[in-house]
Parts: sequence; structure tokens; C-alpha cells
Amino acid sequence: MTTFDDREKEFEARFKHDQELQFKVKARRNRLLGLWAAERMALRDAAAEAYAREVVEAEFHGGDDNVVQKLVADLNAKGQDCTEAQVRFELDHLAEHAKRQIMQE
Repeated sequence: MTTFDDREKEFEARFKHDQELQFKVKARRNRLLGLWAAERMALRDAAAEAYAREVVEAEFHGGDDNVVQKLVADLNAKGQDCTEAQVRFELDHLAEHAKRQIMQE
């Protein structure tokens, strides 16, 4: 095997690792965002966890935009004044928090 082959395999392994890390961070971020929204909607325990799972799943059906739209609609439906900008702010804030959590595991 040549040095080029070794480098190619290393690159592929790093790419795979980076993609897995990015997936885990997004999933954790969305879970934390779901728990944040659940708290604002007065959902507790199992209901809060179930809502957080719904938020994680929303990512798979339309990405960040779908997550933001879901939370804005759900929060406003529960009488919480919420804008897209507020949810995006929390999304960004919790992304950093999620990354730190994942990196510490």
C-alpha cells in the first residue's frame, strides 16, 4: 500500500468521524431545544421527553427550518409569544452547548 492510499483512508475515516459528530451534535441540540420549548409550554417529565423526540424527528423531515417552524407554531399555539428569531437564537446557543456535551463524552 502506498502513502497515497494511507492518506486516502485516513481522510475517509476523518470525514466519517466528522459526519457522525455533526449528526450527534445536531440531534443533541434539537433535543435540548425541544426540552427548552417543553419547559415554556409547561410540559414535564415524559411529556417533555416525548416532545423533545418530536423536535429531533422534525430535523429529518425538513432540516433546521422545519424545526424552527414547528417550535414557533407549537409555542404560539400554547399562548407563548415566540418568534422565529428567538428560536434561531436558542438553536445557535444550544448548538454550542450540545457540542461541548458531545465532546466531553
